[in-house]
Amino acid sequence: MIRKTLTTAAILIGLAMPATAQSLAKDVFGYAPGPTGGTPAAFGTYSKGCFNGGVQMPESGPTWQSMRLSRNRNWGHPDLVNFLQGLSQAATKMGWNGLYIGDMSQPRGGPMLTGHASHQMGLDADIWMLKPQSLSLSRQQRENISSVSVVASNGLGMSGYWTPSHAALIQSAAMDPRVDRIFLDAAIKDAMCKANGNRGSWLQKLRPTPNHDYHFHVRLNCPAGNRGCSNQATPVAALSGNDNGCGAAAQELAYRANPASRPKAGPGNPNYRHPRTYQLAEMPRQCQIIGTAR
Repeated sequence: MIRKTLTTAAILIGLAMPATAQSLAKDVFGYAPGPTGGTPAAFGTYSKGCFNGGVQMPESGPTWQSMRLSRNRNWGHPDLVNFLQGLSQAATKMGWNGLYIGDMSQPRGGPMLTGHASHQMGLDADIWMLKPQSLSLSRQQRENISSVSVVASNGLGMSGYWTPSHAALIQSAAMDPRVDRIFLDAAIKDAMCKANGNRGSWLQKLRPTPNHDYHFHVRLNCPAGNRGCSNQATPVAALSGNDNGCGAAAQELAYRANPASRPKAGPGNPNYRHPRTYQLAEMPRQCQIIGTAR
């Protein structure tokens, strides 16, 4: 694969609008021929952004395998690749053979053809809950194998797949200062809160999110000095330093146990659009250039 060269300095110069400005951004980024070169940098936000100088997570390593290779989503900012390789090595000290790494980002980030709304700046990655039995799976085996849910079928507790080593792995990731937050099911957070007596500021990074029981989604902070990248806002309650979110996780399980007690949801944001609907012209200026670089 030929690596395209595009310096950060060139990106920041007000270059002419690309001819494909009205194209859907998901098509521009989803079919990009490869990464751009130059200084690694993320631009925009996690759900409306891209990155320059991305690197590919190797398909296999001594302590990991990248899954679903046909998606071509094993790319990221170098900080993310370094983090994942380090976490996979740490996992071996917790009784795991390593990690199965799910979706990261496309070669240049941006909106995806299918699936995720985020994962656009090369700073997000899904890590499977399935403990690897083999780190020599073929490409086809990686397409066919599935992860496992660590949450019970009623959503109120943990399944038989959950182990203390899962908790140790997630805690290790959460305590890394590079990590902004980790998305996982409310039952997982509740179990970890109880196991730790609701103590530990790192618990605040665990954010209950539906459909995150087969994997946990790690999101890194914007790299130091990367001024074109915007971190996600910290919840107001967490800013006080007195709320690690354990109460909210327990409340969610109470609602699951008694659905009638759940307050009615308010109206959604009428202006919300899924990132797959964005045109290239609606993306950050730097991403318009990165997406169409040759």
